[in-house]
Amino acid sequence: MSFPALSETDRCPCLSGETYQHCCRRFHAGTSPAPTAEALMRSRYTAFVTGDTDYLVRTWHPSSRPAHVDLDPETNWRRLDIVSSVAGSPLDSTGTVTFEAHYRQDGALGIQRERSTFVREEGRWLYVAGE
Repeated sequence: MSFPALSETDRCPCLSGETYQHCCRRFHAGTSPAPTAEALMRSRYTAFVTGDTDYLVRTWHPSSRPAHVDLDPETNWRRLDIVSSVAGSPLDSTGTVTFEAHYRQDGALGIQRERSTFVREEGRWLYVAGE
């Protein structure tokens, strides 16, 4: 199994309702930073779906960034549910996003639940950590 390639007209995996071209692609391409912590969370989820480890590293805060990111192409990410967002607007410097990411791996269904923390530095949101 390999990571799916998305066309610009495919629906974005983050479930925003937009096409990939009008949603996470611009963040992945580096043409625009995610304007909110939730937008960054959604774009990072889409990077997990597509196997875009470069984007994950670029959007990880240096204080907690791993040396490398290994993704399992056998993990089939199915759905992202945003449970809550606290702060994280274009005017904030911190934010948290609680989410549930549904996946299938080795024939079994699973859910990753996380409360992610983000900081905005020099106009860019960065992922710090999750619990």
